Amino acid sequence: MTMSRRMVIAGAGATTLALVGGAGCLRVTRRPRTASLPWALDSKPPADLRLDALRHAILAPNPHNRQPWLIRLDGKDAATISCDLAKLLPDNDSFDRQITIGFGTFLELARIAASQRGVRMDIESFPEGEPQPRLDGRPIAKLRFVADAAIAKDPLFASITQRRTNREVYDPDRIVPEAIARQIADGTYAVGPQMIAAVKAITVDAMTIEQTTTRTFKESIDLMRIGADEVDANPDGLSLAGPKMEALKLLGVLDRSSLGDQSSTAFKTGLEMQQEICGSIPALLWITTPGNSRADQLEAGRRYVRANLRSTMLGVAMHPLSQSLQEYPETAGRCSEIHKLLGAKEGQRVQMLARIGYAHPVEPAPRWPLEAHFKT
Repeated sequence: MTMSRRMVIAGAGATTLALVGGAGCLRVTRRPRTASLPWALDSKPPADLRLDALRHAILAPNPHNRQPWLIRLDGKDAATISCDLAKLLPDNDSFDRQITIGFGTFLELARIAASQRGVRMDIESFPEGEPQPRLDGRPIAKLRFVADAAIAKDPLFASITQRRTNREVYDPDRIVPEAIARQIADGTYAVGPQMIAAVKAITVDAMTIEQTTTRTFKESIDLMRIGADEVDANPDGLSLAGPKMEALKLLGVLDRSSLGDQSSTAFKTGLEMQQEICGSIPALLWITTPGNSRADQLEAGRRYVRANLRSTMLGVAMHPLSQSLQEYPETAGRCSEIHKLLGAKEGQRVQMLARIGYAHPVEPAPRWPLEAHFKT
């Protein structure tokens, strides 16, 4: 993002704040009130051990913050997890690979939280078969919660409510030591400038393709929640909140129409911002699986969220660079290039690629409350 565009946005916000007063100023400066409440867990856990595990699980990272988890409690010690098919991303996630990875993160956080209560969570993945090539109504997993005195508490538990996906520009002057990158990564990592430069060229290009391809970017625009009212009303999708966004919305500068118009200042500014963010790569990590089965995808999610929890413990920001791994035709070339660059062998699949570094802390992503996910 150029300095001139930074000044345009900052100036617009300052102008609006100067022009409004009283209730108008409060409207500009307010933040969402209820969307982050699921992160503030009551220190007294619910009596039902399953609910305790699941209230942690819904804080899991997932694509476009769709939170596609449907939960059915079975008997006194079991649960069935399935996918809300209305939450899929057919244009950006053509085969529901990323959504399935999100279920892997969900299940791992539930397992970690259960261990804190001395409970083993047994997981039967895809008990009615792996849905291919798209997810369907069949369960993702059946869970059974078993009291087990031998189960060890997972030290990553303390990081669950502190974990964030940090989409800020990372500090270019703070190097991620190789020892830290190695400790975070559950897979392969890179801190060298040559590899980072090569990955940057591909990931920035892939992100640009996504935003300039009408159908894929529209899918994202439709999920944008602009301003505190929209975020509280629908605490999912892509949140655009905070005083600056409220100011631009009041000015009429920021809306879905302008964001989707490739000739508009809003679109061009947003594209430049995303190019800068995706190109801000102090260090990298990636996760490759032997194949690309649904089980492989769940395993990638498990490994990814554990890496994210470790980065949280170490004070390191983390953000996935998913665009170059997506399967729609326009990004096929970038996907092939990134696999070759990252050393994937025939049949292997790079499931996750993320940048890590140091950045200003961010607020937690909006979340629906646990009860919104129950399926009767």
